[in-house]
Amino acid sequence: MIQRELYLQKLATFRDQPLIKVITGMRRAGKSTLLLLYAEYLQAQGVPADHIISLNLESLEHEGLRDYRALYRYLQQEIAGRQQVYLLLDEIQAVDGWERVVNTLFEAGAADIYVTGSNAQMLSSEISTLLAGRYVEIAVFPLSFREYMLFLPEAERADRERAFQRYLQYGGLPVIPRLPQTDDTIGLFLSGIYNTVLVKDIVQRNAVRDPQLLEQLTRFLADSIGSPISTQRISGYLISQGHKTSGITIDNYLRMLGEAFIFYRAQRYDIKGKAYLKTQEKYYIVDPGLRNALLGFRSGDYGHTLENVVYLELLRRGYRVSIGKIGALEVDFIAERMGEKAYYQVAASVLDEHTLQRELIPLQKIPDQYPKYLLTMDRSYIKDYEGIRNVNIIDFLLGG
Repeated sequence: MIQRELYLQKLATFRDQPLIKVITGMRRAGKSTLLLLYAEYLQAQGVPADHIISLNLESLEHEGLRDYRALYRYLQQEIAGRQQVYLLLDEIQAVDGWERVVNTLFEAGAADIYVTGSNAQMLSSEISTLLAGRYVEIAVFPLSFREYMLFLPEAERADRERAFQRYLQYGGLPVIPRLPQTDDTIGLFLSGIYNTVLVKDIVQRNAVRDPQLLEQLTRFLADSIGSPISTQRISGYLISQGHKTSGITIDNYLRMLGEAFIFYRAQRYDIKGKAYLKTQEKYYIVDPGLRNALLGFRSGDYGHTLENVVYLELLRRGYRVSIGKIGALEVDFIAERMGEKAYYQVAASVLDEHTLQRELIPLQKIPDQYPKYLLTMDRSYIKDYEGIRNVNIIDFLLGG
């Protein structure tokens, strides 16, 4: 298995710390494999195999443990008489009341605990209250482009430009680089993932009454990545498609799509007013391949696809990301992390002078001195526009 160093390092950092490690992310993003990799890491560090207890709680093999009482009894028996036990529980949300088991074992100091889940409801307000101050969340995303290159056969890594176009087309779910690279094959795989998430993590979990409306909304969001979204705009579109709906229903469905880690919401921030705005937020999809599978691998909207990839990369790097508003102008991303801040504009190309000025002006109007970047697909000898750094998107993604 290829190592996912970013996440393994995070887990290793929190090893044996008095915190429950909660690993979240969309299905097939690599959470289960990450637990296997971490178990291998622990054994390489000298931990005996029988001190590592791994359970996939969605597996039929462990169906009898989906009652939290049965799970607790089983784990008590497995842990008894052992010191320094590592507990790796995959897809923990399959167990109603799982948090009671984990909290009890944590309070007893019985094990170093790691859990994964494919739905953010597992960290609902009730559970967060019970586990308050006792857990750290580690969000797992599909492959970054840097990781994607490592997953490719070695002969295909030399042509970075071609690999990147393939990444934009088919996305970064870990199995993708090893599948036959055709629309039919990958489209079928991605559609299966999407349908599983939609049915298992949204429709069934939330008892959705109108799955067709939810799917129509999902396709609308996928087609609108990087564009300002409002409940009114969504409602108008759905009504035009023959659906009866309400603002409350739309808001609930948007929440569900976020909890299943399919879409991420970026708020708008008034740079001069220093306040978050409550309207015209944007949504980005977890994987460009998933979007293309939903919309039919059609061409077009290249700029917004690049924007989506950069947004996800900033999240991977641990930034809180918002959309910047400065007067009537917009800055694609404000990225903030532990006292750091940077501004990003993303464009397919700025070789046209009019396009270049359009992209630079919002950055030039920002009054502070935090770093400012213009990210494009261009290869140019010009690396700086009066303090605004000009960086190729592929170089940015591979730069770490």
